[in-house]
Amino acid sequence: METTPLSGDDSFVESKTSDKSLQMRILDPVNDPGWDHVVALHRDASCFHTSAWAKVLHQSYSHRPFYLHFSCGRRLAALLPLMEVRSPFTGRRGVCLPFSDACEPLIFDQEMVGFVKDRLVRFAHERRWRYLEIRGSKSLQLAPGSADKFYGHTLDLRSGAEELATGFASPVRRAIRKAERSGVKAVVARSRAAINDFYHLHARTRRWHGLPPQPVSFFLNIYEHIIKPGLGFIVLAQHGPRPIAAAIFFRFGKNALYKYGASDKRFQELRANNLVMWQGIQFLARTGAEKLHFGRTECENDGLRRFKLSWGTEEETIGYFRVDSSGRQFLAAARPNSGFHKRIFGVLPLVVNRLAGSMIYPHLD
Repeated sequence: METTPLSGDDSFVESKTSDKSLQMRILDPVNDPGWDHVVALHRDASCFHTSAWAKVLHQSYSHRPFYLHFSCGRRLAALLPLMEVRSPFTGRRGVCLPFSDACEPLIFDQEMVGFVKDRLVRFAHERRWRYLEIRGSKSLQLAPGSADKFYGHTLDLRSGAEELATGFASPVRRAIRKAERSGVKAVVARSRAAINDFYHLHARTRRWHGLPPQPVSFFLNIYEHIIKPGLGFIVLAQHGPRPIAAAIFFRFGKNALYKYGASDKRFQELRANNLVMWQGIQFLARTGAEKLHFGRTECENDGLRRFKLSWGTEEETIGYFRVDSSGRQFLAAARPNSGFHKRIFGVLPLVVNRLAGSMIYPHLD
């Protein structure tokens, strides 16, 4: 596939291999309007690959973008978005991409995958990263085994909303009917007021799970760069005047993603979460989306996995691959399982949890 030149920082030219030269260019999607045009050429591109998500991450956490454009002459070989996460507590590393459930490198020329991988490892060494991580990679695996694994679930929307409903498990259909009979109303919204309603529910939901919420600035940046320009929307469920559940969906081209969900546990029996998901599915199907990804699920979370499967989704395994700057496999540290931090955040006042989130998340990815 041929592309027109893009602006960028530097070019690195590899030695010729079978009369081909692999060029790597570093682009800045925050300031380069041409990035999205090239990303749109790949059928698997998602909102995570776009400049909009780059702006959210950069403006929320000051992560530095290194979006890599690989080519052989005028032929596009691969696109790989990276963010450099720098922290005095957790070190400096390159991630594709922070706070992204899965962000596959966009490969256009399979013959160049090996050379792209070698150049990536060299770049990680040049940047002195502790490790380089790619989240979900079927075509470009950095290591023989994954550092971590999750489940992913995708719903094919092409048959239309009414046909899709017949594939839902019976508990899902009953929950939707119960929400409707209980007077719950779910609407699609793109207003700042809706993102504020979502955030209040999000903060309460995170405390219920024993976790601090992402800072409010993160969601305001999502509103500014994704929802406001039309790359996403909010589904808000209300019972009377009270918002009781909400979800944020992203979309780029034909591919959509269920990114965040939140609800008021006091109204759990009304099954508003099911109605929110159903409203999002109907809206996406009506507006021409073809796939809806339900986000990642931890392998230990069997309840959430069953919930996502009940919508007629297709399941896959998402591998997170890490290598250190020498190219050797880097295994992720074991996850803490004591639950102590969950007990702490589960009882702290909301204002303290929100402050903790604003302090902690810039060091995470």
